[in-house]
Order: sequence, then structure tokens, then C-alpha cells
Amino acid sequence: MTAHRNRFQAVSTLFLILACALPCIVFAQTTPVEGTWSGGLDIQGAKLPLVFNVSLADGVLKATMDSPAQGVKGIPVAGVSAKNGTLSFDVAVLGGKFEGLLSADGNKASGAWMQGGASLPLVLERQSAAFALIRPQEPQAPFPYSTREVRFEGGASGMSLAGTLTLPEHTSGGNAPAVVMVTGSGPQDRNEFILGHKPFLVLADALARRGIASLRWDDRGVGASGGNFASATTMDFADDALAALAWLSAQPGIDSRRMGIIGHSEGGIVAPIAAVRDRRVGFIVLLAGPGIRGDKLLLSQNEAILRASGASDESISQLNKVNSILYDIVLTSTLKGDALAAELKSAYIDGIRNVTVLSEKERESAVADADSAAAQLASPWVGTFLATDPAEWLAKVTIPVLAINGTKDVQVPWKENLAAIDEALPAPHSPFTRIIPLEGLNHLFQTAGTGLPDEYGSITETFSPAAIDLIVSWIGSLP
Repeated sequence: MTAHRNRFQAVSTLFLILACALPCIVFAQTTPVEGTWSGGLDIQGAKLPLVFNVSLADGVLKATMDSPAQGVKGIPVAGVSAKNGTLSFDVAVLGGKFEGLLSADGNKASGAWMQGGASLPLVLERQSAAFALIRPQEPQAPFPYSTREVRFEGGASGMSLAGTLTLPEHTSGGNAPAVVMVTGSGPQDRNEFILGHKPFLVLADALARRGIASLRWDDRGVGASGGNFASATTMDFADDALAALAWLSAQPGIDSRRMGIIGHSEGGIVAPIAAVRDRRVGFIVLLAGPGIRGDKLLLSQNEAILRASGASDESISQLNKVNSILYDIVLTSTLKGDALAAELKSAYIDGIRNVTVLSEKERESAVADADSAAAQLASPWVGTFLATDPAEWLAKVTIPVLAINGTKDVQVPWKENLAAIDEALPAPHSPFTRIIPLEGLNHLFQTAGTGLPDEYGSITETFSPAAIDLIVSWIGSLP
């Protein structure tokens, strides 16, 4: 989903960021190269920026590497060399290396990034200032609204959640309509930070400027929030959303009769669950919310990602056959925990060894991942997600619904999901209900090329202004 969990997919891989440090090996320096160097790798048409930070202290040359779009900083560089007109960085922790010829003025190095047997062109240029991702939509002070850091009791006993309450300064009717914002899958902070983007921060800003209050929070176990994310399921997140709604309804300046939930991706399952359980939910906004059962959604997601990556029909068929077997085990096995993981590991290895579209090296690499893959599939979250059918909850939703999906979304493919939402909602729909595909947008509602997750970090747009305007205008139109 939004920051989707590591499921078996034969898709283009970015960097394997390992949580370890290596000693810095220093090579003799003949060309001054201190400072910040940056460039972009072209991966399936998307630019992945890399940054090298080089310093010289007491004659010792050191460097670290950042991958800003992946939110990773300080990757140790084991070796730095600037000799004979060539600049090189040895990033042993990633099994990667850059080598490039320096320009006459020493401010550009043209060469290649080599990793895992592949070589990609890369041009690094010395920067006069620290590298920063371009995120033009990120709100900048001064703001025509107020924000307040808050804590409230979450959905589990003794657990508190930390968040941000955003309040418009002036509302025409006194108290403001309000929303709680529910993130997608994976551990997310209150801004739903992903690859340098903060979509919930951008959305909260737009809502406040139009007179709508919002509450967003760090997922349980994330950031400043208490609780344990690893043991939580979709139903637990629904408990947290309802706790947030209850807290918000009691705050001054909030119109408790006009409150709703905005849910992105997995949050789009949480929203209807919460709406069925609590009548204080007056409307829901489903941002790429699933409409089909979890196991079917993941198979659809895998197919869409593989197809957009150029995989053949045979590859998709073989790989999803393995996924289907694994999902069926999760759904039907009476085993739990380590015993379930062991059963899944055995099936995973057998399945991978029968995937003929993978090379022997790819099969060996996948088999080496068997323990990690099996442990994740055996988690409480996966079991609940695979078995949850949003249609069962949507069928009981009688309040206004805005369901939107980008037509380039490969994580929650739009046609089948919007159709399933439309079919599941009670007929006739609320007169305010809208189900709308948005042309050319991806899972994060960015204007996209392929729609693949590889693009997310390289796109400067955080959230399509047209999508934001649709959301804000729709909420504003409700009675």
C-alpha cells in the first residue's frame, strides 16, 4: 500500500540500505573534492538523486552518501579517491561504487554507478549549498491558521498517540467542520512522510485555508506515539481513528456535527469500518481506498506493478501463482506465529524454485529471503489484511462518500476498486456520494509517468492541486 510491506515482487529494486557502519578507508587525495556532490540515477525514466558529502580534516578525506528520495542519510563511504582526474566513491555497504572523470574545473564528474553487476550513467556536480529535494507544495510560514501539538488516548488501553491539530482562524458558522486523517499501510508519521513528500501536511494546509480543521497523528509505535506497530492490525488502526475522532469532537472550535475521516490506501479501509462503528462519522473520503478483499488486492497490485515494469504475461502468471499459494496458506492455516512462518517458508521456497522466468541467481536471491518473507506473511497485520473485505463494511455505509483513485495507481488499481466500491455501497447512494477516477495520477495522487513507486521520490509534486481542490470543495459542499 502507501509504504507497502516487503512482499515478493519481481520489480526493479533500488538500494539495499543496510543498518551498519564500515570504517572509512582513506586514499591519497590529489584533487580537492571537499563539499557536496549530487546527481541523479535514471531508473525506468525516474530520477533517483544521490548525494555525496565529502570532508577533509587533518589530512583525512571522508565521505557519506545520502539517498534523499528514499529518506536515507549518512550511508558510510568506505573509500574516497580523487587521483589522475578520476573521482571515485566506494560504498561497500551497498556493494556499489561510483567512478567518473573530473572536468577541467574540478566541479563535475561524469561516469557511472556500478552495483550488483549493473552499470548506470551518473554525473555528479559539486553543489554550492546542501542538497535539498524540491518540494514546492510544502507549506511555508506565515500561516493563516493555527497548529497545536497534542496527545490523546489511542485505541488501546494505556496507549497515547501524538499528533497535530490544525485549526482555521475564522469560520463563517462559528465552529469548523473537521476531519481525522488515517495513513496507509506501513509505519507512517503524522505527515505520511514518504520519499521526501509529506502529503498529509500539504492536505492539512489546504483544508485549513478553506475553513476545515484536521487532526493527524503518528501511527502507534511511530514517532512520538506510544504502542506497538508491529503487532497492530487494520482493526487496531480503526480503534485509533475512533479514539482520535472522540478526542477531536470534544475540542473547542470543532463542529462535532460535521466530522469525517480521510483515509489513504489502507486508511481507506479503516474509514468505512470506523463509520459503521460510530455515528459521529458524518462523511468519509477514500483516497485510493481498496474496494476488494486484501488477498485479491495484493494479487492485482503485483500484476499492475509487474506489467508497468515490462514483465511478460508468463512472468506475471508464475509469480502470482506463488503469491496465491502463500496467501491461501495465511487465510486457511490453523497455525500461528513461528509454526505458520515455517509452513510459509517451505511453500515459499518450493514456489520460487518452480518459477522458470527467474534466472538461477534471482531464484537463489529470493530463496535467501525466505525467512524474512515468511515472518512478514505470518504477521497479524497480513492475516487480517488478506481476510478483510471492504465491501462488507461499505455495504453498511449510508453517509456521503468521496472515493477517488488515480488512473496510474499500480498499488490500488483504479478500475476494479472504484467499481467494487460503487457496487458495495447501498443503493441508492447518498446524493452527495461521488466516485471519481483522476486521470494520470498515481497512488500518492501525483501527476505521474508510469505510476510505479520508483517515481514517487523523483516527482516534485506532492499532491495534485486538482485532487486537493476536489477533496476540499466536496467537504465544503456537505450540509
